[in-house]
Amino acid sequence: MNDRVTYRVKDARELPFEDNTFDAVFTNASLHAWEAPESTLNEIHRVLKSGGHYYISDLRRDMNPVAKLLLKMQTKKKDLRAGLIASINAAYTEEEIKNILLRTKLSDFEISKNPFSLIVKGIKK
Repeated sequence: MNDRVTYRVKDARELPFEDNTFDAVFTNASLHAWEAPESTLNEIHRVLKSGGHYYISDLRRDMNPVAKLLLKMQTKKKDLRAGLIASINAAYTEEEIKNILLRTKLSDFEISKNPFSLIVKGIKK
């Protein structure tokens, strides 16, 4: 895959790609760290082709306390555990992410959740 994939470090609020470039956009475990989530979500919309799919997953702040305990127990290193806890505390609830999405160009979305995370997926119209 080395000839098909390149890794770039860029600000997600200003992606270095033309409009309508990608068939799909995927992001995992970073939504809670986005400085301006509306701007980043609008960039996802901009770079997606019409009919393109997006999939965004992240931890959820309102996860069940037992699920949170299980995650903490799986994270053995103290510094990693502190980062995990900070990420959980910074994560969104379903209602919060829905309100953010409603302020973006991503109009066709579905939000689901599991014991640990929120998943946003949809198709650009």
